[in-house]
Amino acid sequence: MKTIVQVVQHLRPGGLEVMALELMNFSTFRHNMKIVSLEGDMESAIAAWPRLEAYKNQLIFLDKQPGLSFALVKQLRNLLSELKADVVHTHHIGPFFYGGLASRLNGIAHMHTEHDAWHYNDKRHRLLHRIVSLVANPVEVADADIVAQGMMDLPGIHQLKVIKNGIDTSRFIPGDKFKARNALNLPSGVKLIGASGRLEEVKGHSILIEAMADLPAHYHLVIAGSGSLESALKAQAERLAIDHRVHFLGHVENMPMFYQSLDLFCLPSFNEGFPLAPLEAQSCGIPTAVTDVGGAVETLCPQTGLVLKAGDPEAMAEKILPFLYESRLHTPRDFVMSHADVRKMAKAYDSLTEGLCYGV
Repeated sequence: MKTIVQVVQHLRPGGLEVMALELMNFSTFRHNMKIVSLEGDMESAIAAWPRLEAYKNQLIFLDKQPGLSFALVKQLRNLLSELKADVVHTHHIGPFFYGGLASRLNGIAHMHTEHDAWHYNDKRHRLLHRIVSLVANPVEVADADIVAQGMMDLPGIHQLKVIKNGIDTSRFIPGDKFKARNALNLPSGVKLIGASGRLEEVKGHSILIEAMADLPAHYHLVIAGSGSLESALKAQAERLAIDHRVHFLGHVENMPMFYQSLDLFCLPSFNEGFPLAPLEAQSCGIPTAVTDVGGAVETLCPQTGLVLKAGDPEAMAEKILPFLYESRLHTPRDFVMSHADVRKMAKAYDSLTEGLCYGV
């Protein structure tokens, strides 16, 4: 069995990191797969994200410090030799640079998944991409059509494929709304809108909170996630006198239960690649609204989804208000099962990996 080594910048809760873990669950190469995190250490990572505990025998942390490190290329090269890696699979620009150079020095195949393209507006990122493309000849994958479009003008693109991310539809399933709310200590007699993700500016939670001020009193918002803006967002809700209608759960391990508690899931981001959260929510049967950024709209069920304008709280409130009362003939779960099951994603990556291993 061939050995596949995925390389990520860090292992903190996020779409890219979840996707890497899901490949370890569903790839035919899963028993010979490792994930190398350039940053962090095992103990801290598991403490912050308990889900990693189940994979700890397949995780390696290099504790990279800030800044460019050519010593890390050597360290990664030696590690790949030790692991007898056949294919290096990198995610995002930092791992692309270090993993690409290390794979070239070891003479092994390099596959890269790009999860967004907006960061290539940074000239440094374009330069790093060009360097690796010239010396390593990687096979590159975009996780959304919009990401592929953004990469097409990059110099050094040799092979570019689109493999859209998928989620585990056997885990994210419809459930009892009342039981889910009771377990999460959420109010039962309200219309409940949910959002999740890092509490950082790019995720747009402040816009959604502002929109809540324009919605009726029986509309509540629940947010799953943590981040540097948590205190500021709580203060914003208090300032708008809606803090009793905005519920902060912090990190939630049981995300299927979170989605099952909702009437609507909302992704109010300013930037996205191909986000997993809308797929997870829809797989639980929950209608979903996303802002028209990145590949977010590509995740949306066309029969049941709602597209919002990023950064416009008044327009958000205006669209959300009637949406929760609309009758629907379709369930968004059908869309996800047909288009975005993780098994379909894993099969596509396995096919690409076999081609790299066996020269197909």
